[in-house]
Amino acid sequence: MKYFNTIIIFIFLQTTPFLLISQSFRDVPTIDFKTFEPWLKKQNDTTYVINFWATWCAPCVKELPDFEKINKKYESQKFKMLLVSLDFLRDKEKRLIPFLEKNQLRAEVTLLHAPNANVWIDIVDKSWSGAIPATLIYKNNRKVFHEGGYTFDELDQIISKLITN
Repeated sequence: MKYFNTIIIFIFLQTTPFLLISQSFRDVPTIDFKTFEPWLKKQNDTTYVINFWATWCAPCVKELPDFEKINKKYESQKFKMLLVSLDFLRDKEKRLIPFLEKNQLRAEVTLLHAPNANVWIDIVDKSWSGAIPATLIYKNNRKVFHEGGYTFDELDQIISKLITN
């Protein structure tokens, strides 16, 4: 019986961290644009990376591992990444959360529920056509907006300049 209890405790300790991580994906907030908008205007010594993506967008999904590597590389610095999902609200439970769980994304994720994109796209950046992936990288008034995918090296080059200046 003593060995059986030890095995049960070992299994629990080995699986519990995964369970706790998986549960955190259920807390993906759904926000409207008014709630999201302050993320575009922060004025402090932090570099912000805001990536607009969706699970149904192949180029978005392709670049996410590089965003995760960047997030890990700069996590101990004045750096904040937000992955803004543009998935449909109806797909949050059946598509977005399972995708996050499967891919074990660690960057902060939010679901933007702002159906009238014509109202807010220009507020993010006047050059944005609305296509995704799209990424805003900024620190105070220095800003880089890019419509299309990024590689790790491209992201790293932009972020490293902003963080050090």
